[in-house]
Amino acid sequence: MDLAYVCEWERWPKSTHCPSVPLACAWSCRNLIAFTTDLRNDDQDLTRMIHILDTEHPWDVHSVNSEHSEAITCLEWDQSGSRLLSADADGQIKCWSMADHLANSWESSVGSLVEGDPIVALSWLHNGVKLALHVEKSGASSFGEKFSRVKFSPSLTLFGGKPMEGWIAVTVSGLVTVSLLKPSGQVLTSTESLCRLRGRVALADIAFTGGGNIVVATADGSSASPVQFYKVCVSVVSEKCRIDTEILPSLFMRCTTDLNRKDKFPAITHLKFLARDMSEQVLLCASSQTSSIVECWSLRKEGLPVNNVFQQISPVVGDKQPMILKWRILSATNDLDRVSAVALPKLPISLTNTDLKVASDTQFYPGLGLALAFHDGSVHIVHRLSLQSMAVFYSSAAPRSADEPAIKRPRTTGPAVHFKAMQLSWTSLALVGIDNHGKLSMLRISPSMGHALDVSLALRHLLFLLEYCMVTGYDWWDTLLHVQPAMVQSLVERLHEEYTRQNAALQQVLSTRILAMKASLCKLSPCTVARVCDYHAKLFLVAVSSTLKSLLRPHFLNTPDKSPGDRLTEVCAKITDADIDKVMINLKTEEFVLDMNTLQALQQLLQWVGDFVLYLLASLPNQGSPLRPGHSFLRDGTSLGMLRELMVVIRIWGLLKPSCLPVYTATSDTQDSMSLLFRLLTKLWICCRDEGPTSEPDEALVDECCLLPSQLLIPSLDWLPVSDGLVSRLQPKQPLRLQFGKAPALPACATVQPDGLSRAAGQPKIDHLRRLHLGAYPTEECKACTRCGCVTMLRSPNKTTAVKQWEQRWIRNCLCGGLWRRVPLSYP
Repeated sequence: MDLAYVCEWERWPKSTHCPSVPLACAWSCRNLIAFTTDLRNDDQDLTRMIHILDTEHPWDVHSVNSEHSEAITCLEWDQSGSRLLSADADGQIKCWSMADHLANSWESSVGSLVEGDPIVALSWLHNGVKLALHVEKSGASSFGEKFSRVKFSPSLTLFGGKPMEGWIAVTVSGLVTVSLLKPSGQVLTSTESLCRLRGRVALADIAFTGGGNIVVATADGSSASPVQFYKVCVSVVSEKCRIDTEILPSLFMRCTTDLNRKDKFPAITHLKFLARDMSEQVLLCASSQTSSIVECWSLRKEGLPVNNVFQQISPVVGDKQPMILKWRILSATNDLDRVSAVALPKLPISLTNTDLKVASDTQFYPGLGLALAFHDGSVHIVHRLSLQSMAVFYSSAAPRSADEPAIKRPRTTGPAVHFKAMQLSWTSLALVGIDNHGKLSMLRISPSMGHALDVSLALRHLLFLLEYCMVTGYDWWDTLLHVQPAMVQSLVERLHEEYTRQNAALQQVLSTRILAMKASLCKLSPCTVARVCDYHAKLFLVAVSSTLKSLLRPHFLNTPDKSPGDRLTEVCAKITDADIDKVMINLKTEEFVLDMNTLQALQQLLQWVGDFVLYLLASLPNQGSPLRPGHSFLRDGTSLGMLRELMVVIRIWGLLKPSCLPVYTATSDTQDSMSLLFRLLTKLWICCRDEGPTSEPDEALVDECCLLPSQLLIPSLDWLPVSDGLVSRLQPKQPLRLQFGKAPALPACATVQPDGLSRAAGQPKIDHLRRLHLGAYPTEECKACTRCGCVTMLRSPNKTTAVKQWEQRWIRNCLCGGLWRRVPLSYP
């Protein structure tokens, strides 16, 4: 493990951010991190704050006054990573969601209350979606073999089997409360006692079973008391929420049964199920003032021995032997330094063996490890079942030997800086920790866990996790932390190979996601940075093409099976004539009739198509330069065919509304620019289309393209802005020091910016989705993508239905799938 960056609070004269007690932290599958602090002013008044940031721009933190009257005890993200639950020591639970779908703007609209009863455990109800990763099959060709859907029932379903949303919480007095979010927006809440004999609950955790039940584990904080388990069933009866509970087998920690250490660890300080959907395995930590011990337990079905007397009366045959559930200890550590925080893996790795032995190439896999933070400032990654050490990180400048017993290390005079809360990322390749000074630290966790792995195996690990993110839709920022520039080319090629092995239906579903993933990878190497522009241009082209085709309507309702868009594709693929008018006469032009206002509103998108075609053709003579944006389009028959179809559509619409046509600056007033560009584009498309043999463009075509700058003014396309994110600037063993609320002067990006990507200060800016010019100093509020940096206006300046349809596609996410964040008017 090594430190990637550290972010801390600026010290203010009249108020200070100090770590809350307890300190809560949560990491979403969209790579958003939420954590708590207390804002203390001169009068010693406390304001309970919740801070939310995206890992690529940690300084751009959104701090919200939670309005919780007591300390915040729990934070919990939902399965989509877009909503957050917070609970406090007064029994209040709030649900936070994005305002205007912005990652740095949050609001709370619903919640629930168990007045005066502190919440000790909190979770969203399970939605029934569970995916298993088969690491031993990472070399398989089908994603269906690598990632299998596990049969798992939702906690509660609506009519038709749709999972019902809501949350469950456990209070300190032994109550369980469930709140259900009805489709109407109403919150249905019910509270029930876990058992008839209620007692104090100091620690609790929640897990789910495949049958739709909920398991709650509780402890009163004393290691001399049993850890209790309960089954909770939630149902809706007569529009009311009903909770049924049942007692499950309990356990005593092993350390309390050892006479030599019976009173050595008097308190249970951590109680965690190994995963939310793994109720059969639990992690326990007992501590004293100076040391801790960690135990891992598993719930198993065991045969109940039957006395011989009863055997003779009723012989037990085969599977009829009575079975009981019993907790068995899997492993336990030796005495450790005092544990301050625990972080569990979220990667749902499926182990083929139920015992502790796994394949040799997966025994150090990141998803198999959990993190333990100690009061001496160190962090250990240990195997989640065997608890054997896999990796160690020391926050101090002088690392100690891993062989030195923690209990024998000399202690410093003052309290060491240590993590009070930790969370592992969703691929277990990164770890965030909040220390006792309120500082946030981001750690990389190597895929090899510090063990020697050859490059091919390390690439296979990264490729497997990228594929997992592509299938699930999770953000892959934490995987990029480990991609070196020399790996980029191989990863992109192998990712494409694996993608092309999938069936056509799955390829269509993942088509935009893989383009966004390739773009993120190519940012990390100077040799591939120009391809970032190409991948984003292809994303934009696919979006424009599907939107414009969706506007076409059949002239008669009783039309054949094919839509106007499908017929356009078929005709353009069949007719290879270079004359645009001869292609047009084979189409039913009445299907292309649109409202005049709609056509005029689409002019900016049509202008981009025309400018892009002109730019590509003008760059054909320079095709030998891979550092030039647009290079990959010159050999991409599918994209060129798509541009050819759009040129035909634009030509037809130009007959209806000439002002919607792309505007070209030509040297001759009589020149038909659209016909010229379509003729050259068709010749280039014929050279590399999928149906025919691939060939190099002939000299005549190259010569004609060389003449284009003397016939038409070549536009300077505005590509994506230079990203202000961290991942492409992070260097191994060189952590960045950042400050919350203050944009850093980041070191120069390791990549070389090709022609057309660099922007001088004061240069006019553009709305990358609407293709509208915003001027050098925009006056409209804008939002930017957290992943690719794409910028667009927050509010729509156009009220046309077709433009609203276009803008609605990007209301939640960017073209690349990244989240939006509000940016200041003077964005770079």
